[in-house]
This record gives sequence, C-alpha cells and structure tokens, in this order.
Amino acid sequence: MSEKIEYAPRTKRIGLIVPSSNTNIEPDFASLSPAGVTVHVARSGGYDVNAIPDSTEMQKFARKSLDQNIIDLTDSRVDIIAYGCTSATLSEGPEFDAQFCNQIRKSSSVPAVTTASALVEAIKAIGVTRVAFTSPYVKALSSEAVDYLVSSDIDVVNEVVFDRELNSLEQNALTPQDAYDMALRTDHKDAQAIVISCTDYRALEAVPAIEKKLGKPVITSNQALMYACLIRLNVAGQAISGGGKLFSN
Repeated sequence: MSEKIEYAPRTKRIGLIVPSSNTNIEPDFASLSPAGVTVHVARSGGYDVNAIPDSTEMQKFARKSLDQNIIDLTDSRVDIIAYGCTSATLSEGPEFDAQFCNQIRKSSSVPAVTTASALVEAIKAIGVTRVAFTSPYVKALSSEAVDYLVSSDIDVVNEVVFDRELNSLEQNALTPQDAYDMALRTDHKDAQAIVISCTDYRALEAVPAIEKKLGKPVITSNQALMYACLIRLNVAGQAISGGGKLFSN
C-alpha cells in the first residue's frame, strides 16, 4: 500500500495579464495570495520599453495581444482573469474600462477585473471618499487617472507626480523608498487615504510604513487588484501580512 502524503489544496486560479516589462506585480501577487490561490501569468508586449508611456501609448497597448492572452489563460483553466495594467484602461475612462472588462469576460467565460476598476472598488471598500493620488505617470496621464477617480465619485484632494518623465524601465526600477517618500509628499490634510497607482511600481512593500507614519490607509494598484480578485473568488476576508488596512478591515 502506497504511503499517503500531505499536501496543500490548490482551489482557485487567478489568470493575470501583465505588460511584458512588468516584474513587480508578480512578486506582489505572490505575497498577497492566500493559501490555495495560485497565479498564472500571460505577458503582453508590442510596446517600446524605452518610450515614455503616455496616454496614446497606453491606449495602443490595451488593444494589443489581448485575444492571445485570453486563449492562453483559458487553457490554464483559470477562475478569473485580472488585467494587470492600470493606465491602459484608466486613461480612457470608466466607460471604456467597463467595455474592455466585459470583452475579457465574454471571450473567456470567467469573471474579469481591470486594475483601474479595482482601484475604485478598493477605495470604496475602506469607506473613504477623499484621497491623495500619486503615480510615476507623466502629468497628462496622471490627470486622466484623477479624472477617472472623480468620475467614480471619489474626490482627489491632491495629486503628485515625479519631477521628470519616466519610461517603463525607469518606472520598474523605482523602489519602496521612492513610494514611501512620494506618499509623504502627496499626503494632504483633507485626504482620508493615499492612492499609489501603477502595477509596475514597487509600492506594496512600503504600505505598512506609510500607514504607520500617516495614520491613513494606502491603496496600491496591485493590492487593489488582488483584493478585487479575492472578492470575486469568494476567498476574501483573510488578514494578509503586508497587505495593509485593505486586508485587515
């Protein structure tokens, strides 16, 4: 008779679409994944990593590789598909974002969520209506992000971007210290929370320190996207170390 071994069940699969140069969302998702939840990634390319990712570039990117990404993740029998680029749909507003998400849902026959809509969902989940916003985006793209939040009934009381424009690789190279310092610059007396946007921004690791320093919740793109996935998979509610107040409410 063969020996029975102990092993942890794998009950839910998240399919994640990420820009090809993004190397920060996967570690963040790994750190936020509760027991039994696995993450399976499809990479989407076709853009110049040395170019400044402005609105035009992000809108082009959103329309590339999607069909093949969905096919690949469907082959993996995922339970949900998460679109892991905030600015690609955020730059075109909530209506486009909803249509884009619906396209993924129809093509894959599983629930879908975009990072842009997940940001709004997470902000509302912590019960705030006034936020301060920061990102490594160019100024015009940051303004479009603010417009997206405002059109979703969230008041943005302050907005701060980097002093120079960053390409994709430069955004990727930012550190948790950068995220911490920018969050403190962004804070405002009327802000109830800090929002840090961009899935390739290494901000999650700075969340506990920012929340401790400011006494306010922090929402990052990757944190929000994982939260939205877990809600749809009916496995939310677990306190996750390093996940901030969003995961401890």
